[in-house]
Amino acid sequence: MDRRKFLASAGLGLMAAASPLPLEAVTRSRRRGNTRTSGSKKLKLSFFPYELQLRHAFNLARYSRTTTPDVQVTLEWDGYVGYGEASMPPYLGESVDSVTKFLGSLDLGQFTDPFRIEDILAYVDSVAPNNRAAKASVDIALHDLLGKIMGQPWYKIWGLDPAKAPVTSFTIGIDTEEVVRKKVEEARPYKLIKVKMGLDNDQQTVEIIRQMMPDVPICVDCNQGWKDKEHALDMCYWLKERNCVFVEQPFDKEWNDETAWLRERSPLPIIADEAFQRLPDIVRFKGIYDGINIKLMKSTGLHEAYKMVTLARALDMKVMLGCMTETSCAVTAAANLSPLVDFADLDGNLLIANDRFNGMTVENGKITLHDIPGLGITPIPGK
Repeated sequence: MDRRKFLASAGLGLMAAASPLPLEAVTRSRRRGNTRTSGSKKLKLSFFPYELQLRHAFNLARYSRTTTPDVQVTLEWDGYVGYGEASMPPYLGESVDSVTKFLGSLDLGQFTDPFRIEDILAYVDSVAPNNRAAKASVDIALHDLLGKIMGQPWYKIWGLDPAKAPVTSFTIGIDTEEVVRKKVEEARPYKLIKVKMGLDNDQQTVEIIRQMMPDVPICVDCNQGWKDKEHALDMCYWLKERNCVFVEQPFDKEWNDETAWLRERSPLPIIADEAFQRLPDIVRFKGIYDGINIKLMKSTGLHEAYKMVTLARALDMKVMLGCMTETSCAVTAAANLSPLVDFADLDGNLLIANDRFNGMTVENGKITLHDIPGLGITPIPGK
């Protein structure tokens, strides 16, 4: 089969969720300057560690850090290159060693057809349990690769309207009054502020924000920090009066009974984060949480994340799209799904000082997707 016939037939069978694309869309990448050289017809995976440097210390209820371990990934096929990454905050339980060991064990060279996305990702998932960020790095790179082959960004392949992308929140961590005020100044272009909570100064942080930005809505993320359900309920009412729109992961991820109790009484929606990992979790959390926070590093990537959105919507649950501290590679990957969700917290790339990519932008507080094939990213020269 010659190349044009191969790409046309493969592109039509990409996935049930994707609209069929004409051959013109497949070949358009060359006319847009997505040049390449002829290469191997087998998938080739490469990776290297890359430590993310945070602009400010990232303080949560349970820990603080100034860096995040990360592994950068490339996936090549016939001269096309897709980019991915694995970001590993402490609570995921992964490390540079575990990610590189997992990626080094993969035999992606057995696949000569990159459009066999179900088979490729099922194989990756079967190699070892857990390793969700490592698996996500392959998924992200594969989506970038396929979009470049087809000459289309993924939001278009999914048939989504970029104008429906929501605003993204800007995160203010737990910190001193001086640092909080500095972060609020940085957050002024944003239309939604995310406040980290879980310590004794929760109300003080909110009051500072309200002094400086009286009208901007906030949301709060407790990162499992609240320990008493009556206090949590009081806080939900207090926050409601201060224009808060939802509360994320108020209790320990194992506290399902306490969370269900709070949800029944809270004037604010309760969103699952650390408690929620993969697709099967959604059904068992119906009635415990009002919604879920999807992060690619938890969901093993875009392929499963798309299914998560579909199932959550069918169960009438709210959907939030989040991220870890990541480069614009993974953040922009997630942003392609953003027209489908209620809330977005996609500022992880803005929190680091050594991004390797240009990608989605935030304009007037709103996620803005660009018409670039694949994930919509371009490498920064010299990074």
